[in-house]
Amino acid sequence: MELTQRLLEQVVVLAEEQHFGRAAERLTMRQPPLSQAIQRLERGLGAALFERLPRGVRLTPAGRAFAEDARRLLEAQAAAVDRARRIAGGHEGELRLGFISSLGYGLLPRLLRRTREELPGLRLHLGQHPSAELIDLLRAGALDLALVRLPVTGTERLTVRRIGVERLVVVLPEDHPLTAASRLDLRELAEEQFAVPKPGALPALSEQIALACAQAGFTPRPGGRADDLPGLLSHVAAGLCLALAPEQVRTLGIPGVVHRPLHGDSPYLETAVAAVHRADGPDAAVQQVLKLIDACHPPGGTGPDS
Repeated sequence: MELTQRLLEQVVVLAEEQHFGRAAERLTMRQPPLSQAIQRLERGLGAALFERLPRGVRLTPAGRAFAEDARRLLEAQAAAVDRARRIAGGHEGELRLGFISSLGYGLLPRLLRRTREELPGLRLHLGQHPSAELIDLLRAGALDLALVRLPVTGTERLTVRRIGVERLVVVLPEDHPLTAASRLDLRELAEEQFAVPKPGALPALSEQIALACAQAGFTPRPGGRADDLPGLLSHVAAGLCLALAPEQVRTLGIPGVVHRPLHGDSPYLETAVAAVHRADGPDAAVQQVLKLIDACHPPGGTGPDS
């Protein structure tokens, strides 16, 4: 005896209609085949499911229990099909997303809000690492999607999709004389002390700061060191020095600091931000998240660029 979906549907509909004729009509079939199917089922079970009456049928206790279980089986089957389709379409499931620290202050919160609103069945597992480590994790299969700062190496067999631009800003103590200016030239900071990353920390940002200052004709003098952006800005908030940081740090709202944009078109004052995934074609969940990233208007964005 095979309990097919069709047979379960026949039992459920007959239990609801309690009449072979009306049930057959709902099932778009003739009454005799429906009656024969129920009889074969009852013989296979060795139990009567329906009591035949002059004007219809009535469920037996065994029939009531069987019909309830049949309904649950059909609902579970429908849910399984729907869930598989949602996962295949990227609307449900899990996605491992890696990101650089500066994106955690602006783009990432916007992305998480949009994901919760538009893809509530999709869970994002987050990991923050430098760009080079993110590429290594992606190549090793430990990530599905990475948000990195360009340029990066080791992207063979990966797809790099430019999504926006991060520009450096000056972060100053709120009582610093330079806060009187609405915009600063990097050369004006040559005599200042800087909060800089510890050796080995924030390598991409460290290199960018060093190159930008070198182009402006000076080497930044360390006034404090830290291994992450909040640590750097803490030195600034204490009034000990200033810092160069990605513009998204403005969203942190750290008391005691102000931010000023920088003059100039130096290529070292801004960096491109990219979404990277495996080149064998992003799965459906990655495609859905990429669409949400496009809608989040990344920092300084001129829009996503393939």
